Amino acid sequence: MSVTIFTMTHKKFPTPGDLIYVPLQVGRAGAEDLGYIGDDAGVSISEKNCYYGELTGVYWVWKNIKTSDYVGICHYRRYFCTEEGRILTGKEYEEILSEYDIITSKLLKLNFAYYDGYAANYNRHDLEAVEEVIRQDYPDYYETFEKLVHDKNTYFGNMMVCRKEIYDAYCEWLFGIFEKAEDKIDASGYDDYHKRVYGFISEFLLYVWTQVQGLSVYECKVGMTDEKRETAEIKERLAEYFAGRDIAGAKAYMLACLEKRPDVLMEASDITGELRMSMQVIAVCELEQQAYGSSTIDRIQDFGALMAHFQKLNDMIQAWKEGECKMSPSEVEFYLKKESITDIALEASARLFYPAEEACEIAEAVKAYRG
Repeated sequence: MSVTIFTMTHKKFPTPGDLIYVPLQVGRAGAEDLGYIGDDAGVSISEKNCYYGELTGVYWVWKNIKTSDYVGICHYRRYFCTEEGRILTGKEYEEILSEYDIITSKLLKLNFAYYDGYAANYNRHDLEAVEEVIRQDYPDYYETFEKLVHDKNTYFGNMMVCRKEIYDAYCEWLFGIFEKAEDKIDASGYDDYHKRVYGFISEFLLYVWTQVQGLSVYECKVGMTDEKRETAEIKERLAEYFAGRDIAGAKAYMLACLEKRPDVLMEASDITGELRMSMQVIAVCELEQQAYGSSTIDRIQDFGALMAHFQKLNDMIQAWKEGECKMSPSEVEFYLKKESITDIALEASARLFYPAEEACEIAEAVKAYRG
């Protein structure tokens, strides 16, 4: 069994030691040659990279690789890994693929239907154009597409590993859809991020395809070798706002970031969860200021300390409903008073994990210990 995992990249990066990982420069047509294999050799769509993202590499593997029994796609800082976070080896891939048809990312659990999330962050027309192509030309997939697009799950990252025959069949289906959709979609006026229409929609389409095909899927943990530069920069700016007790400034900055990059709060980008927690900090402090005239930010300004403060609260609230809270009633009372946990903070935390009515019940139950 020969396995080759192509690592999509647009920049130089430290490669994993295992030789099954082969760097593939995507969008190399018109870009600086990094010294890796490029997606502009042989049969390619490298010139479409601004619209397709890593899919130009996916296409290149489909059309040009004939010697590997199994092929896969990962990213220069995003890899399939063990539950402990270690990048998978060739031997581990072989063991998994001896039992499963395909390896994908774990399903991303959304807080909203995929369609609604796409419509909120991108141009709804583009998804509907793809839907129309599937309805007209791929009717066997339409019922599943309709069901899943209004569900709350998707794969992410366009990451997969499978037999080359399965890979080829998927690519023929995927790029056949997009070739027809190109006649209905005009992304030329979008900014650089939103132009990557096909790269975004394909993440969901992999989910549709595996379901219709009835493949046995091994959903694998995805690990990041480092944090995205954009994520680190956002956290640094937020830390400055928090240090200055400027919640209004932090809110305005974060909203501007989300308008430009709606994906920054997704697990694949916010690997530590600190951006999502920063949104919690902002919301809680804003409401506390309105209700009490002061807020948590008046007591804690350090970014790390704020994250630890809210993480401890979230952990307690989440464990409470599951009956796993290890704090005694007296310890809960002491914690709430010592940390000055407000009703607003309790309710906001509960709403992260439970429906509104249930969240209120949990918050009230915890409040009772404060006396």
